[in-house]
Amino acid sequence: MFSAPNLAAPGKMKDYHYTGPVEHRFSPYTFNGGTVLAVAGEDFAIVASDTRLSEGYSIHSRDSPKCYKLTDTTVIGCSGFHGDCLTLTKIIDARLKMYKHSNNKTMTSGAIAAMLSTILYGRRFFPYYVYNIIGGLDEQGRGAVYSFDPVGSYQRDTYKAGGSASAMLQPLLDNQIGFKNMEGVQPVPLTQEKAVQLVRDVFISAAERDVYTGDALQICVITKDGIKEETILLRKD
Repeated sequence: MFSAPNLAAPGKMKDYHYTGPVEHRFSPYTFNGGTVLAVAGEDFAIVASDTRLSEGYSIHSRDSPKCYKLTDTTVIGCSGFHGDCLTLTKIIDARLKMYKHSNNKTMTSGAIAAMLSTILYGRRFFPYYVYNIIGGLDEQGRGAVYSFDPVGSYQRDTYKAGGSASAMLQPLLDNQIGFKNMEGVQPVPLTQEKAVQLVRDVFISAAERDVYTGDALQICVITKDGIKEETILLRKD
């Protein structure tokens, strides 16, 4: 029987180690971090997001807000893969312009949510890697929040968090706004001032624990008078 000669000196490792074929894979997705949040009140809605754009342990941008104004009464927050966020918001913007030219009126928040659901479901076999939350006013002027999964399933909520720090924000919202699992507590209506302060507090808390959330907080307050934006600095490390 023939055997391969031992070319290495005794007690030394060989210069090469063949481990077999190596498969290289390409992924069309990446996770760019970020957190979005929306809260609905009696006559207002708030959509907020941080401005950090990262990948792994690298920060690509410290000024990349994830809130996009769609109409005078509707704002969408997108987190996930930044490329898909940009593509999706461009498609929504084009569809809104087509609707306005065809019907001579602006699409309502509920209609935008239904349209977005069909757009996402149409790409269900190659989904947009985006978690969307829409905040705005409904036809009666009340605050409305719609949350989506990447393939188009959606529902109307009073408050919702999405993105990398959603697991930290959602329990705080359940406690402070939903009064979940609290005995002997009388729920009180949420005022706009309290909602803005709560959003600030939960994002400051999230920035302390989540490396993908930070730098600055963009808050969009939607009322019948329009959309007011506010920016608050968060920690940058």
